Amino acid sequence: MPDVKLPAFKHTPVDEIAPIVDAVKATFQSQKTKDVEFRLKQLRKLYWAFTDNEAAICEALKLDVGKSTYEAYLAEIDFCRNDIIFLCNNLKKWVVDEKAPDISFPHWLVGPKIRKDPLGAVLIIGTYNFPFQLTLCPFFGAIAAGNTAIIKPSESAPNCAAVMQKMIEESLDPSCYKVVQGAIPETTALLDQQFDKIFYTGSAAVAKIISKRAAEHLTPVILELGGRNPAIVSKSADPRLAARRLLWGKLFNAGQVCVSHNVTLIDSSILPAFIKETKKALEEFFPNGAQKSPDYARIVNQRQWKRLKDLLDSTQGKIIWGGGSDEADRYLEPTVVQVSSPTDPLLQEETFGPIITILPVADLDEAIRTANQLHATPLAAYPFGNKADTDKVLRELRSGGASVNDSWYHITIQTLAFGGVGDSGQGSYRGRASFDAFTHRRSIVQTPNWMERLLDVRYMPYGNGDKLKQFQKMGVLKANFDREGNVKSSWVSAAFLLRTVVGGGLVAAGMGGFFWLARVRDADSVLSWKG
Repeated sequence: MPDVKLPAFKHTPVDEIAPIVDAVKATFQSQKTKDVEFRLKQLRKLYWAFTDNEAAICEALKLDVGKSTYEAYLAEIDFCRNDIIFLCNNLKKWVVDEKAPDISFPHWLVGPKIRKDPLGAVLIIGTYNFPFQLTLCPFFGAIAAGNTAIIKPSESAPNCAAVMQKMIEESLDPSCYKVVQGAIPETTALLDQQFDKIFYTGSAAVAKIISKRAAEHLTPVILELGGRNPAIVSKSADPRLAARRLLWGKLFNAGQVCVSHNVTLIDSSILPAFIKETKKALEEFFPNGAQKSPDYARIVNQRQWKRLKDLLDSTQGKIIWGGGSDEADRYLEPTVVQVSSPTDPLLQEETFGPIITILPVADLDEAIRTANQLHATPLAAYPFGNKADTDKVLRELRSGGASVNDSWYHITIQTLAFGGVGDSGQGSYRGRASFDAFTHRRSIVQTPNWMERLLDVRYMPYGNGDKLKQFQKMGVLKANFDREGNVKSSWVSAAFLLRTVVGGGLVAAGMGGFFWLARVRDADSVLSWKG
């Protein structure tokens, strides 16, 4: 990779932030971003910005998080370019008005449809571990949906933040899309402003602050957080596959991955084989040691390095591999620790580093019970074993997503929605979900003039009850179940089921029209009326 000069990271003056927000709001009101071709051109320009800045991106990632060239392309450059191409290939299809589903025959007459409107001016606050992917992929969705946007990259990856700003300022319409740089003062100034949506990726602690500030303006938020994600290895699992796949997932980007597992809950009967295979995989992955490997990343800064070192020093578990560190190099050796209790300090918070914590359990039930106690709603879960065992884990354990017999494979599928549940996040994005995340699905009907006589039933005066009875005959559905909750067995319920299954097809239309016309008090006048 040739030497490259990176742009300098500069904080945005706090007194300029409100005018920047006002400017992108004004641009949205100008309707410029509503044009689909305009959106596509912006996305295409960003694609080429990635291509033109590959060397700068790789260098920035190396300086900020010690990321290898391989991981830079796999998880940042190519990931983002693929996302742009997918959005460009599908956007014209997504923006088309949809016919509303589950509409009964009478309401067809007003043409119910769903229009995909942009939300307005949105704010995207990024993070440092995958600075380009996790900041810009939501941004792509915001552009595709027709919004104007401000992105605030993480100051913990300053070189990446500066390259992002250069890419955006050189390739995109400056009246629509802005970058604000800085730390707490600048983020606070942004949160003082009212946006139409805020997208945040990072820690739960900061998410609470952002949510409180957003609530002051009733601004909706998408939160992509993390959690104490469990890997559950049952006695039916292949110890070699489990060891290799989990080790890769925990050491990619030096464990700074929000979906990496925080603990391996493993059946005691296969613990020796699992540990043996883990050691073999470590020696295979890093034959000359992790510190000398060009493939092993570094901890993002000294503060995070010290947090991880303090966690290791506080554990009551047994270190069975690793434990070495170099603060000046921000290096923490891949470290395998066997603990004996769920209360060990390593299990009380998300480690977010290359610490592989193993907790033996008696059986699968204990593993599931322990996982639920540690974190009821993690971002991800990783069950290993046969189908019966993994199905049981998925059934009895909640999580934002899951990969069965693997480590975070699900998040590598760019067309698969990604997001948390409970306190691991709210909302989702990726692929079509990125477009939907920044889109308002607007329900629209258009009532024709000729329907006025049919609508007479809704107008005052309501009279002595005749209009109510007429309305109930026309519009009130009949229950196909009794007071005990049992479905009635009759030709009526069969017809109801058929109509539900067909859902909007010709049979439903015919039946709906038949029953509706049969219930209209003056059916002949309706059929003969020519408004």
